[in-house]
Amino acid sequence: MNLSLAGSALIVTGSTQGVGRAVALEAAGNGAEAILICGRDGARGAAVVAEIEALGAKAHFVSADLAEPNAADLVADAALQRFGRIDALVNAAGATDRGSMVTATPEMWDRLHAVNAKTPFFLMQRAIADMRTREKPGAIVNILSINVHGGATDLAVYSASKAALALITKNAAHAHRFERIRINGINMGWADTPAERIMHAQTLGKGPDWLAAQAAQQPFGRLLTPEDVARLTHFLLSPASEPMTGALIDQEQSAVGPRDA
Repeated sequence: MNLSLAGSALIVTGSTQGVGRAVALEAAGNGAEAILICGRDGARGAAVVAEIEALGAKAHFVSADLAEPNAADLVADAALQRFGRIDALVNAAGATDRGSMVTATPEMWDRLHAVNAKTPFFLMQRAIADMRTREKPGAIVNILSINVHGGATDLAVYSASKAALALITKNAAHAHRFERIRINGINMGWADTPAERIMHAQTLGKGPDWLAAQAAQQPFGRLLTPEDVARLTHFLLSPASEPMTGALIDQEQSAVGPRDA
């Protein structure tokens, strides 16, 4: 099984912490040549660059807010200027603000769809354009959410934005299959990430014990970890998953659909 990413130049969004960071480190540890990371925190970005370089890969950080209209071009231009090509893209960044049919605002809708669907779409557009120009195959993985199947009521806007990216994943995979540009997605279940800890302990006011309480209710006694998601992402980026494309994989501890009587 060929899991090597040797010689690859990747973009990983949302990579200063959580799933994006874990994906970048997994890629570096498996032979990636160069990785462009992005986020809003320069200190965290510098720390992740150092971690990647310690694993033997080149790394470059770009400060970018994916809600901004020019974010996709800012990130893609930096990758092309620094590394000369884009062989793979992982859209790992995500905004998870709570918003239901009753509480959501137009501003929340616009921000979540910009970060979770619009900017990923246009980053895919730029990556695919580079792959086509060079007539080279490539791989794209979009980190989605188990909420694409319907979602919790307080995650209506978030779920809609991830569902949009899920459709884009399949549509683009079909459009570019004969160019051997493989595009897959992961419907990520509930994961223990730094952002999720802040959301539940502080923003939602559940306190420091929320994680242990929720972990005890899971089949494996824990939430997913960023490393769990990174390993699956790595498989989808690597030659080991060829020729699969257009797949949306539920990475969750329970099967979607069945219910106890």
